[in-house]
Amino acid sequence: MTRHSIAEELESAADRIEDISRADLQIILRRAALMLRNVAGVPLESATAGALNSIAAEMKIGRADLIQIVLRDWLETNAYLPVREIDEESETDGSA
Repeated sequence: MTRHSIAEELESAADRIEDISRADLQIILRRAALMLRNVAGVPLESATAGALNSIAAEMKIGRADLIQIVLRDWLETNAYLPVREIDEESETDGSA
């Protein structure tokens, strides 16, 4: 499960709190606790964090998504990951 899906699940449970069983609520809360325990942030210099925030806002994506894109591209460029193949015949909207 991703943080986004857990957040959606928590919001949904909050919206229907009177209908959700105690067991289901326990499961959801335990997943959320596990996810929070496993979150490990990467400390960034303020200039780097500011640049990432500006670019993410300009691209209208989250900072974590931008970091994932940049890291994946760097790993592909430096041959640490295989380069994704693009079907030249397919239509795209220009997004990654």
